[in-house]
Amino acid sequence: MWLWHSWHNAVFTATTLLVTGSLVTSYELDVQSTDSIKTIAKQMAQDLVSFYDGNEPGQTPGLLPQPYYWWEGGAFMGALIDYWYYTGDTTYNELAMQGLLHQVGPYNDYMPPNQTLTEGNDDQGFWGMAVMSAAEYKFPDPPSDQPGWLALAQAVFNTQAARWEPENCNGGLRWQIFTWNNGFDYKNSISQACFFNLAARLALYTGNSTYADWAVKTWDWMVAVKLIGDTYRIYDGTHIGDNCSTITPYEFSYNPGAFLLGTAAMAAYANKSNQAEELGMWHERVDGILNSTENIFFFGNDTADKVMIEIACEPVNLCDTDQLSFKAYLSRWMAATTKWAPWTFDRIRTLLQNSAVAAAQQCQGGSNKRMCGFKWANNSGTYDGTTGVGQQMAAMEVVLANMIHEAEAPVTNSTGGTSVGNPSAGGSDEGRIDPSGRYYGPTSTGDRAGAAICTIVILFSLLSGIAFMVADETKSAADNLATFRSSLSPAAILAALTPARKQKVDEKGKGKDLGMDRSSSTESGEKIPTVYANRGGKLQKHTDSMQHRMSAPTMLSPMSGAATRTLTSDKTRPLSTNTIDQRASVLRKQRA
Repeated sequence: MWLWHSWHNAVFTATTLLVTGSLVTSYELDVQSTDSIKTIAKQMAQDLVSFYDGNEPGQTPGLLPQPYYWWEGGAFMGALIDYWYYTGDTTYNELAMQGLLHQVGPYNDYMPPNQTLTEGNDDQGFWGMAVMSAAEYKFPDPPSDQPGWLALAQAVFNTQAARWEPENCNGGLRWQIFTWNNGFDYKNSISQACFFNLAARLALYTGNSTYADWAVKTWDWMVAVKLIGDTYRIYDGTHIGDNCSTITPYEFSYNPGAFLLGTAAMAAYANKSNQAEELGMWHERVDGILNSTENIFFFGNDTADKVMIEIACEPVNLCDTDQLSFKAYLSRWMAATTKWAPWTFDRIRTLLQNSAVAAAQQCQGGSNKRMCGFKWANNSGTYDGTTGVGQQMAAMEVVLANMIHEAEAPVTNSTGGTSVGNPSAGGSDEGRIDPSGRYYGPTSTGDRAGAAICTIVILFSLLSGIAFMVADETKSAADNLATFRSSLSPAAILAALTPARKQKVDEKGKGKDLGMDRSSSTESGEKIPTVYANRGGKLQKHTDSMQHRMSAPTMLSPMSGAATRTLTSDKTRPLSTNTIDQRASVLRKQRA
């Protein structure tokens, strides 16, 4: 009996361990092992692609499902290029090429018709930076009847350079391209960062000093309006209403990330063109941005143990869908910086190693128990319960970044680059901000004459039809004419146009009773948007999360001293908070 109980207890204990072990797992990443990095990155890539359906029948290549905006599709394609670059695995190359080429638009400048009415400069910029990476990394070239990666990047640059606006604030790009979008009056750092990043990399790749001049111009403007501070901290943006004199102080990691890689490219360009003074200047700027990036976006006591954090929103759980992906780009661009600014390698490697280990430890979500959450810092490997494209992409990018020392150096057109360029790409669409003109061109005299003729024909046909309908073959022509005239009287027309019930047409063209219950809508009649959350690859609606965001719009701002919150740990530091006012709503990609 004793033996039976002992055996029974042993089996129960073993079974319990197996069950609990299968329920809670995490990656054990060895950042010193290429095999470990590749194995884990492969699984992370599989889970990342599980969110994408653009390559399935009936779906649109390049687009992520709701709630993700178009720009993140470009960032997603850039992540797949990175995956191939680091691992050599071609599994997702066709998917990435399909998405990148499908979204180019009729002018091959990433202004596709299905996005132009809501597209911002930063949105377009992310697609431009993705194809710039494709050119630098020698990603397989598109078919010969398609534009080259370099030409696509040049087209994005050309259209944005044409939008540079000296009339307000002496320069800079607006956030939005079209007047009706929320944020059109806002000049934000990420729009300038994408443009600067692209200009600097094009200067290095092509050797064309015009691109370098634009990079310098963008940097100088950022400093002049104080979006880049004296200590190289980079703030979110500024409104043109007060001539860009008031800064929105929030700090997001993708801003310094994009500028860091751009300054490294400018340092390499200066070195390549034997400009010693400029090299020293850009060297100093690389160091300055890296210093501020480590101080603001890495949590810990010193470089040896710091882990990446999205400081503006992560500690208070208020990161929106866009912000959940920002650490992916900081990881991506910090790693790439080491190729053009090699003196930064040891420091960046340490920061990315710490972050990669922390990120991998908390990947315990989803039905497969390996989906990655958002919080890496100060959580002892605890999974935070969230999944999504941003979280998965960030974890994969920071893990891949630990192979940067093995990766081939980015090429230029003089060091093995094969991508076909076109310096005038996008010229037929330069800076276009008139959607109608994009496809139909300006209205000519012939167009107006043709329109008049068509109008006359249509009116004649309409009147003939009415006459036929009201004609009575038993009456004389004179009697029919009298009847026809009476049908065109104001009283008859008014009676015909008066419906039995008053209705109005909503924005989707459906009749809506004016007396309907509007309790589910705002006072203006606009439907309250539904927030989507992604769990295990499936999108779920969560209206409560929207209400939470509307009732508690708090974000952390290291620049403000209004209040403090402290992360729970023996490694703590004060974190400032500030309340977003109504104008700060432009920080999210709201569309009119």
